Amino acid sequence: MSDQYIALFSRFIPCGVYEALYILDVIQNSDVDIQPDTLHGDTQSQSTPVFALAFLLGIQLMPRIRGIKKLTFFRADASMRAQHIEALFSGTIDWDLIERHLPDMFRIALSIKAGRLAPSTILRRLGTQSRKNKVYFAFRELGRVVRTIYLLRYINDVELRKVVHAATNKGEQFNNFVKWLFFGNDGIIAENIRYEQNKIIKYNQLVANMAILHNVASMTRILKQLQAEGWEITPQILEGLGPY
Repeated sequence: MSDQYIALFSRFIPCGVYEALYILDVIQNSDVDIQPDTLHGDTQSQSTPVFALAFLLGIQLMPRIRGIKKLTFFRADASMRAQHIEALFSGTIDWDLIERHLPDMFRIALSIKAGRLAPSTILRRLGTQSRKNKVYFAFRELGRVVRTIYLLRYINDVELRKVVHAATNKGEQFNNFVKWLFFGNDGIIAENIRYEQNKIIKYNQLVANMAILHNVASMTRILKQLQAEGWEITPQILEGLGPY
């Protein structure tokens, strides 16, 4: 969903599969004019290969990750020492591995940009940690670089944390709103055919978007009426409102 509260993309995925595999598929959604340059999500929306692929596609992946203290922070060089945050680092980046396979990673990114390959397809292929899959390890290594930089920014920048939390909460609120609207059949999808399941998800989100538009129009009309009556509508008041 966009930061304007509107659902742009949906994907029905199997149970037990992390959404990280599919989060980048939104860039190939040609049905809308809004093309994101920043993506938010929760812990399941990220992994080191996803961070790497998002970086090569020009997308900022900014998830809210729980248990950051359990993640590994990687040094750029084994001789690097940080004065105050040395205890954070426990790994070192293999730059030679990244350089060796960078042309392959660029080719994959260009194929995705050209619409010849879906991000989820390549991420599923890269999901195997077979020692023969050298490109996987190169993506993982580049992702370690990107994620370490992001985590350092995240723990250092209060405003960044506010943005990430607000965006993630907005997504969770939308999911609750959609669930509230899906009251038919007690919210259970009884269909066993995949395209019928997809239709139910898409139609439910369409109804949600229509309800959001109705709410925004109604709230705007009432706010204008209050202004005409002499009430002061401040930005602080508007920040507390939402179309859900």
